[in-house]
Order: sequence, then structure tokens, then C-alpha cells
Amino acid sequence: MDTKWLEDFVSLAETGSFSRSAELRHVTQPAFSRRIQSLEAWLGADLIDRTSYPTRLTPGGEVFYEQALEMLGQVNNARALLRGKGPATQGMIDFAVPHTLSLTFVPKWVKALEAGFGPIVARLMALNVHDAVMTIVEGGCDLLLCYHHPRQPVQLDASRYDMLVLGQETLRPYARCDRAGTPDFMLPGDIRAPLPFLSYTSNAYLGRMVDLILADAGRAPYLVKRYETDMAEGLKMMALEGHGVAFLPESAVSRETRNRQLARADSGGTEWEVQMEIRLYRERPSAQRPGKAVVTRLWDYLLQSALAKPAGKRTPA
Repeated sequence: MDTKWLEDFVSLAETGSFSRSAELRHVTQPAFSRRIQSLEAWLGADLIDRTSYPTRLTPGGEVFYEQALEMLGQVNNARALLRGKGPATQGMIDFAVPHTLSLTFVPKWVKALEAGFGPIVARLMALNVHDAVMTIVEGGCDLLLCYHHPRQPVQLDASRYDMLVLGQETLRPYARCDRAGTPDFMLPGDIRAPLPFLSYTSNAYLGRMVDLILADAGRAPYLVKRYETDMAEGLKMMALEGHGVAFLPESAVSRETRNRQLARADSGGTEWEVQMEIRLYRERPSAQRPGKAVVTRLWDYLLQSALAKPAGKRTPA
């Protein structure tokens, strides 16, 4: 039995929706349904009452829901325990980081960090924002680095997790430009000739941020979707080839704007942009889960250094 089946079932039990759970688990609905059916086949019992709507559990499913939570808890606790036992793992810091930050923020941040803290042995897991958050919740990493915006918050219990603000990121539109820096496309576009739009997928965190930008803009944009992916780097490469307008983190295009390969696809104000925080989270050490000594030293160093804003400590997400 795959533990992902248990996670799928718990999600379905809590949402009551195959489509919503498939979205949260980042799989297609048919694939999600097959995984639930695989779990039922392995157990030899129906867990979902498929004769009713909305989705609800069978009596057996209600019983198994509690067992699934307990099993996942035991697996995660065992993993957390074993991860901290070996001498090699004790000195290694495991980070869960969204793809974009792993390429743009992390390399420079680690370089600045090592200048004062000393050499760091790190293992980086590049994930989407949802999976990165789930990794720290499930005990699969020591530190979570992610974006945060008040209208798309990271939902972590402030009584369990400490938080530091490491910086700010601006998300705004860019397009290919000529050597004079004039972009091929300019928002808001024209109703007679909509701008080709390079979009994030609906489950991407930056995609939800773009939705906020477009909803808050003082003017209606005229866009026609030409391409979609969940990774900012993919959109950047399409924009560089002149395929359309893409909303990209400023840090992801600093080299391209400096070299006049990309330029802002707006008039230069704040109408088409949004500011996000870059936050670092850790599970607060406890007697039962003290965490790694190297992580504690690093956290204490960040609190005392200019590489983080101490006021962010234990701020609710």
C-alpha cells in the first residue's frame, strides 16, 4: 500500500469532493479516483458511498478515516525520528522550497548566510508551494522557505511554527523587448487585439497572485491565453522567445532586464504588480521533537543578523 493513498483518502474525507481533492493533491481527477479505488481494493472494502452527492464516507470509511490519520501520524513520526538519528543527517539542513525561490533567492541567500554563519550542508527539495508546506507539516524537512501574501496566506499554526521574514518579492508583467528596452507587448492591451498571455496553471501559487493583480487593476486587461505552466522559469523562457506577456518575480528576471532581453510590460507604476514576503518557517522545538542542533544555531543566528527581520518571529501566517 502506498502512503499517498492514505493521504488522498484523508483529503477526500475532509473536502467531500473528488475534484477539489484532486486539485489539492495536484493530480487529475481520473488519476485521483483510481488511487482511491486502489486503496479500496487493497482493503477489500468500499470507503466511499458513490450513490450519494455530495461525496460521503461509508460506515467502513468513517472507521478507516481515524485509522488512516493514526497511521500517517506514526509514519511521519518515525520518519522524523530516524531522520535525526544518523551523524550525517544531524549536520544537514533539509529545506523545502518552491521552484522559483530555489533558483532565484536561495543561491544568493546561502552565500550571504555562509559569510557570517559559516559553511552550510543543505539538502534542497524544490516543490510547488502546497507540497512544500505539506513537507514541513509532515516532518519531511527542517525549514520551509516560501512566498506569503495576506490574501493568499500560508496556513501554519502560529503556536507550533516560528517564522522569519527574509525579504520581499515583486510579481509584475514582462515581455521581450528590443535593444532600446521597448517591450513587444504592453498592458492593458486592446479589445481588438488582445495580448498573448503566458499563464500559470490554476493550482500554482503565483497563478493565484496573478489573479489578484488582474482583479485589482483599475482597467480591464485584454488577454488571450497562449501557454500555461506551473513554473515561472518556463514562462520566462516563453517570454524571451516573444510568445507573450508573463507575470514573473522580479528576482527571476534581473539578468534579462539588465541585458535588455525583457522589459516591464506596463507603464511602470504599481497597477499591475503585487508585493509578496519571502518567509522562513520552522517547527518550534519541543521536548518530544527538539529538532537538529544546527537548525537551532542557524535560527538563532538569523534572529541576531540583518538577514532576517526579527519582528517576524512567531507572527501568525
